[in-house]
Amino acid sequence: FWLPEVMQGCTMTNAILISTWQKIAPTILILSTYHHTPSKIAIIAGLLSTAYGGWGGINQTQLRKMMAYSSITNMGWTLLILSSQPKVSMINLLLYMAIITPAMLIMEQTSTKTLRDMTSMWSISPILATITTLLLLSAAGLPPLTGFLPKLITLNELVTQNLTSLALVAATTTLLNLVFYLRTAYLTTLLTPPNSTSTSMKWRQQINTQAMMLAPFALTTMITLATMTS
Repeated sequence: FWLPEVMQGCTMTNAILISTWQKIAPTILILSTYHHTPSKIAIIAGLLSTAYGGWGGINQTQLRKMMAYSSITNMGWTLLILSSQPKVSMINLLLYMAIITPAMLIMEQTSTKTLRDMTSMWSISPILATITTLLLLSAAGLPPLTGFLPKLITLNELVTQNLTSLALVAATTTLLNLVFYLRTAYLTTLLTPPNSTSTSMKWRQQINTQAMMLAPFALTTMITLATMTS
């Protein structure tokens, strides 16, 4: 419950550390003790995390709070598969870290903090706006982006264990993440940028070179399922 408020109150650099690096130690601790943890407890905790993360982020306008709730949802998916496939749970965490890190670094370089800022990112750099949008959708698990792969494996494992109803609940709560990230995509790419102004200054700013250097790394985290499974 503390994560969204803490991420909102700190800098973007600290928010990156909290949502990625800070997860490593507790995840390793959980992985080292999962043999002694009843699978039902892990699954219930995972479902509660996915539900809380989905509902909490649905009406957010602050991007750091939105990604904090997304981080909670991702941790829920890690717990869902922990007892049966611990390696997959670690892959899920590492993939999320690889996806969300370049997205937040781009936001830091472009000073993007709110949904309103996302509408102006397209005016600053359409390429970075597109990449950021795809990264956020991948973090939410939109197929066929990379972030969907661990969720697909998790759902398949739950169905194999005759936990179809739990798999359905987990998939439904994840749709909430897609809702607020699709809203972000709409604001970023489909709203018309300004085409007239009363000032002599150009509305399209100079492209941030440091942010553009993140583009190749960001593209590597958006590999489609066809490429990964070939």
